[in-house]
Amino acid sequence: MVPIVITAIVTLLIAVPVTALIASAQCKKGIEQKIGNADDKAREIIDEALKTAEAKKREGLLEVKEESIRTKNELDREIKERRAEVTRYERRVQQKEENIDKKTDAIEKKEAYLAKREEEMRKQKEEISRLNEQRVQELERISGLTSDQAKEYLLKIVEDDVKHESAKMIKEMEHRAKEEADKKAKEYVVNAIQKCAADHVSEATISVVQLPSDEMKGRIIGREGRNIRTLETLTGVDLIIDDTPEAVVLSGFDPIRREVARIALEKLIVDGRIHPARIEEMVEKAQREVETMIKEEGEAAVLEVGVHGIHPELVRLLGKMKFRTSYGQNALKHSIEVAHLSGLLAAELGLDVRLAKRAGLLHDIGKAVDHEMEGSHIQLGAELCRKYKESATVINAVESHHGDVEPTSLIACIVQAADTISAARPGARRETLETYTSRLKQLEDISNNFKGVDKSFAIQAGREVRVMVVPEQISDADMVLLARDISKQIEAELEYPGQIKVNVIRESRVTDYAK
Repeated sequence: MVPIVITAIVTLLIAVPVTALIASAQCKKGIEQKIGNADDKAREIIDEALKTAEAKKREGLLEVKEESIRTKNELDREIKERRAEVTRYERRVQQKEENIDKKTDAIEKKEAYLAKREEEMRKQKEEISRLNEQRVQELERISGLTSDQAKEYLLKIVEDDVKHESAKMIKEMEHRAKEEADKKAKEYVVNAIQKCAADHVSEATISVVQLPSDEMKGRIIGREGRNIRTLETLTGVDLIIDDTPEAVVLSGFDPIRREVARIALEKLIVDGRIHPARIEEMVEKAQREVETMIKEEGEAAVLEVGVHGIHPELVRLLGKMKFRTSYGQNALKHSIEVAHLSGLLAAELGLDVRLAKRAGLLHDIGKAVDHEMEGSHIQLGAELCRKYKESATVINAVESHHGDVEPTSLIACIVQAADTISAARPGARRETLETYTSRLKQLEDISNNFKGVDKSFAIQAGREVRVMVVPEQISDADMVLLARDISKQIEAELEYPGQIKVNVIRESRVTDYAK
């Protein structure tokens, strides 16, 4: 519409100047005619422009109307689609609301049912509690016992049953374990003992020096006893010169000092010159000889066992053990025997034989210094092994061979067994009468302290204790536990060589008379 109007206006603007030019170009005469013609022409042009503009306007209006109709149709179609989609959403929402309403109704019904069931259960619990109280009251009335008394009685019955069952189980397990282990253990131990033949060595605290004649006794005593005093002072050993023909007794608890005194006295007797200066010289020579002997004995022991790389100081201490005894058994010979037994047992079990021998040889090394230092031979031996860089296995074997520390390896267990075998060998060890009788009395006292024991007897030189029990107080199952308890207490309170057998005997007798 607007372009048509603009076209008409432009046409007019152009037509006016053109008309003016035409009019000015013609003669003045025909100005009026020409103006009239121009006017007519202009009107025609204007009319034509108006017609064109009107046609353009109609075409524009038609196009706009068509466009608006098309846009309206598209909007109507889109609105219909939106309305259909909204309708679908509304339908879905309505279905969900209906489902939710149904579920809500079901939940409400379920809650009501659960509340009803809960109320019923509460009533049932109250009824059960009431019936239980009536039952307990009736039981108390029938049994004549209160609840606490009945509980105590039941607990006692259960405890007795459990005790009986545990005793039976222990007995069965021990029986099975013994059946499986005894054969192998006996085989290993017997093989080791058969392969190891050790000397039976027994030493006392005195040494006897033979004299060529009784005249030598006076020379040994010297003028006013100066020679014997000098010898006793230098060696620390007592010389006993009595009526024993052609013999002098050397008495002392230190076997090394006693050996020094014996060697020095024998040298003096052979030399014949006995006076304080000569005695001092001979004692020094004897000390050097004994020190050399200690070193050689240690080296010989290491060589005999076949163990190498031991620190020289440990070798010297092993040599000192030649002069040390335990219950009459020579400590060095015992250590060598334990080393051989440990090696044989390790070979039977497929373990390191050299390490087992090393641990067996050094297990009693503390006995070489326990007269000089404070502490047990186990503590001292472990400290010495640590000081001279022995392995952890050897140290543990030294610490655990008497059960003071738990063994951490099979080597330590083997050393324990070998030590027991060597100590328990008949004739290997002996005790003083006082120690022996005291141990027998302690054995019987320990056994008699247990409830249900009638009397006990220590037999087999203290290697077995027989315990007689009261049959009415101790059952067959209780005997297993009693034997174990007595064994544990003996291990905790007594010191003894080898092992002690605890034999519990339960005997029932019935007597009647025929008249």
